[in-house]
Amino acid sequence: MSLSSSAARKSRWSLVGMTALVTGGTRGIGYAVVEELAELGAAVHTCSRNEAELNQRLQEWSVKGFTVTGSVCDATSRPQREQLMEKASSVFNVKLNILVSCSIHEVN
Repeated sequence: MSLSSSAARKSRWSLVGMTALVTGGTRGIGYAVVEELAELGAAVHTCSRNEAELNQRLQEWSVKGFTVTGSVCDATSRPQREQLMEKASSVFNVKLNILVSCSIHEVN
């Protein structure tokens, strides 16, 4: 996307003040979703099964000035999903506006 069209989009769309939880946000479509939401001003919490990859992405997003937090979570595990929801609830003071599931494994 060119700089001018990006600036034009930002003037039309804003997610400032909104919160988002994105599962599977360190790779592929999930990564792109986190980037897009954060670029538009949302505070984002994401998760990954891979702690090293999650920490690397969090550092990259911090350098870009994005408000992104994360936690290690296997979204196929009900107890870990429950912990993820508790964490996101805590991070966002119980306010969640957007939920995007980009986990690639079957969830039971």
